[in-house]
Amino acid sequence: MNRYVAEFFASFLMIFLGTGSMVLSDQTDGWFTHLDVSLSWGFAVGLGIFLFGRYSGAHMNPAVTISLTLLKAHPKQQLLPFLGLQFAGGIAASLLLAFLAPEHEFLGSSLPSGSVMQSFYIEFLLTFALMAVVLMSGWFKKGAIILVPLAIGGTVLLEAYFAGPTTGASMNPARSLAPAIVSGHTEHLWVYLISTTLGAISASGLWYLWKKRKA
Repeated sequence: MNRYVAEFFASFLMIFLGTGSMVLSDQTDGWFTHLDVSLSWGFAVGLGIFLFGRYSGAHMNPAVTISLTLLKAHPKQQLLPFLGLQFAGGIAASLLLAFLAPEHEFLGSSLPSGSVMQSFYIEFLLTFALMAVVLMSGWFKKGAIILVPLAIGGTVLLEAYFAGPTTGASMNPARSLAPAIVSGHTEHLWVYLISTTLGAISASGLWYLWKKRKA
């Protein structure tokens, strides 16, 4: 499978399942619980990595791709295509969700329940931790293909459960951009685009300094 096609479908799958679980939770009046939503996000990320990781790396996250490119772990000539396909996959997922649930106002948009700056700081820390797990998962043996999806998907699950009610637990610019654009709720979008990207880059910067010191 072409790596660009794989990245598109990985991003589509993750955002459709994740934001779709949020819409389902709203439509069932709490029958589909916050824990169920968190499990859905973790499973969606893990499944995307398991299915498409061998082809594209299954970043599914522009903040991750930018950070890996800065670390020279991802070809810089593939940066813009990957970002474009991650956003395109997310928007396609949100458009499908809007078609299936036209009465839903937010479509799983990332929205702060507290102050804007509180969400900014929390999203920064969440993405910092997620990026650290992404980088550390590179130590797993290549044969242990189930460990990387479990580690990264499990991290997303825990962070979604912890911070979902406060910030929506985005950790991903594409995950926030897609439903915001399709639903029209872009009022807090900048928080999620900037904080998540800075969080991932900061984790990568510390990783680089640590590896350099060890060398």
